[in-house]
Amino acid sequence: MSHPARPLRVVPAARAPGPTPADGAAVLDEIGAFVSRFNAFPDEHCVPTLALWYAHTHAAEHFYVTPRLILSSAEPGSGKTRVLEIAQYLVHAPEMTISASTAALFRMVNAAPITILFDEVDAIFNPKNGGNYEDLRAMLNAGYKRSATIARCVGDAKAMNVQRFKVYAPVALAGIAGHMPDTITTRAITIHMRRRAPNERVEPFKTRRIETEAEPLRDKLAAWVASVADSLDDAEPDMPEGVTDRSAEIWEPLIALADAAGGHWPDTARAACAHFVANNDPHKGSLGIRLLADLREVFTQRQADRLSTAAILEALYANEEAPWGDLYGKPLDARRLAKELDRYGVKPTVYKADGKPTRGYLATGETGLADAWKRYLPADPGSTA
Repeated sequence: MSHPARPLRVVPAARAPGPTPADGAAVLDEIGAFVSRFNAFPDEHCVPTLALWYAHTHAAEHFYVTPRLILSSAEPGSGKTRVLEIAQYLVHAPEMTISASTAALFRMVNAAPITILFDEVDAIFNPKNGGNYEDLRAMLNAGYKRSATIARCVGDAKAMNVQRFKVYAPVALAGIAGHMPDTITTRAITIHMRRRAPNERVEPFKTRRIETEAEPLRDKLAAWVASVADSLDDAEPDMPEGVTDRSAEIWEPLIALADAAGGHWPDTARAACAHFVANNDPHKGSLGIRLLADLREVFTQRQADRLSTAAILEALYANEEAPWGDLYGKPLDARRLAKELDRYGVKPTVYKADGKPTRGYLATGETGLADAWKRYLPADPGSTA
């Protein structure tokens, strides 16, 4: 007796397993090892930070902000460009540029998600060059947040329309230190590069070989990030002690990825965060922050609660490591001092010293310095408050 033929069961071919969240630590380790071959970095926190920043470019749409990455140095030849050259083979949709116009960047970012790698940016932001960089600065500032758009009029005079350009995009900027606007540096992780010492060795940069070796690494990184992307939307990672507000906002994407990677990466990322943020020298901030820090030091050393403007200026000039004796070609004067401090709600006052009216500044009071110190500087180690 014959039996009806059974339908043929097709067994699907075995597929190699793709990256899973558990592979994240190994992938990031590989990225870090690759990056380390071509640069000598100033400390052990730089490479993990770069690996995590590269990873976040593949999932930028899952974060509310994309931290700017700044590569600065005191002198040329410190490896900044090399970092960008390596990055272009690891980040999502790289756009390597030196002098792209702001209008071109507007349109490229608006058209599709890209990662902007901007070299020699100090030549643009250096005020001595007299360039008008306000549109670029505005784009880089606004593009830090995912919801940001910038409105521009497009078309000719007869058919003018307002277009809202999407400007959210990861951005890395390389340039000589000191020429970057504060509004950008406060939205950035800054790595201060330096020239290699004679005993520091790195591999030569061979474009074809590096591109070939980097391609599978980039693919693995992108695949792993895609596998954990959904978990990043609502991530609220714990921050190191003292990292709050803007600093926490900057580091949240990187630490969220480190937590997703597992292994040593959660601890490694938080150590890097503490290094770059919690232990940051206030003197490396804006000119106003530097002034507040130096004034606190002057008042503390003299154990004073009030000082005359003349005494303050004399003390500031005596600090040879500070810029006050030669601030853009001339010494800081009473007018400029008042203008700088007014932004922080600190105002000069007239008080009596040795029976004579004296114009100066108080540490306490509604318009005194203490409130600004508390709000804008890290806690004073010598304070008992």
